[in-house]
Amino acid sequence: MKILTCNSNIPLSEAISSYLGLKLTKANVKRFADNEIFVEVLENVRGEDTFIVQSTCYPANDHLMELLVMVDALRRASARRITAVIPYFGYARQDRKPGPRTPISAKLVANLITEAGANRVLTLDLHAGQIQGFFDIPVDNLYAEPVFVTDIKQQFDGADLMFVSPDVGGVVRTRALAKRFNADLAIVDKRREKAGVSEVMNIIGDVEGRDCILVDDIVDSAGTLCNAAAAILDKGAKSVSAYVTHGVLSGQAIERVKKSALKSLAVTDSIPQAEKIKGVSNIRVVPIAPLMAEAVKRISDETSVSSLFA
Repeated sequence: MKILTCNSNIPLSEAISSYLGLKLTKANVKRFADNEIFVEVLENVRGEDTFIVQSTCYPANDHLMELLVMVDALRRASARRITAVIPYFGYARQDRKPGPRTPISAKLVANLITEAGANRVLTLDLHAGQIQGFFDIPVDNLYAEPVFVTDIKQQFDGADLMFVSPDVGGVVRTRALAKRFNADLAIVDKRREKAGVSEVMNIIGDVEGRDCILVDDIVDSAGTLCNAAAAILDKGAKSVSAYVTHGVLSGQAIERVKKSALKSLAVTDSIPQAEKIKGVSNIRVVPIAPLMAEAVKRISDETSVSSLFA
């Protein structure tokens, strides 16, 4: 097995390889003066089972192109199998046509990765499950749920918990986590007037006196989370925290969370956060490397990945 990394999330790549007791395979991923991407694998990978760790987070297009060029380099170096490990799959929110003459960009990205030569994809908490069907190669979609369950037990031992979905679309995800704790479920009924702007309308469920946990897969501008937290507290909740898999946290999101009613926001390191959240007391990072590494090992060993979530 060979683990390689591009430039989007080197700390996570190092943590995954360390968990597996391996060293990252040496490779150069650099740019020419005109910003063209150049990749050179510095070790022999002929006949090897190779895994490229690369989140397609900001700058998404650069990181996607790095992944594609690395896949092509390994294919031409005669790697036996190439698995694209994409902890955060960019473009996942463009999974359907929201209007006439618009693209389905998630499908386009799936085509690019497949045509570049990847044999398999390993990712985490896809925004829409149907994206797995956009690929003509096997896709393993992991869930951050087991990692969050462990952290919630440590942080909220003995609390009267209620899990809250920030919108109707996240109910399935939130219910799965609530079932682990035999806890109740509430839903935030919101109306989104335009992309990036949301207005909380109502809370479905009795949150009074409860420690509420908002659950979502992506926090981008953080407007929805912060509005939901304020609305839940207005309904008499004891406290509001949030667990979100992918911390995109673009624009003024971090400042918004810092000033919000959220007691804490926990995100995974599917997107590197260390520099962005430095000095912010109510944002924490929950490591995802052990889960990703265990999945990589099981794929290489040809054993069950789904049993990780049994």
